[in-house]
Amino acid sequence: MNILHEETGAKGRYHVTVEGHEAEVTYSRASPQLVIVDHTGVPDALRGKGIGQALAAHAVEEARKGGWKIMPLCPFFRAQAMRHADWRDVVNL
Repeated sequence: MNILHEETGAKGRYHVTVEGHEAEVTYSRASPQLVIVDHTGVPDALRGKGIGQALAAHAVEEARKGGWKIMPLCPFFRAQAMRHADWRDVVNL
């Protein structure tokens, strides 16, 4: 899966196109050390295929590489973080 990244100013997103449908995780950069994930969008046609999970895991890996923390305001991302104790090094619940 080829997850792409876009960032303009304090806003950004990770996105992927699968089977002609685009899914995304959007965020706002609150500071150089903190990203607020505010939305995960997966079209109905892609639900149940692990796309949202893959985007969330990618955001976590990027946070580790970049040395910042994630505050999950998005209910989906927050639920995923609660299931993954191994994300607690970068996700502030």
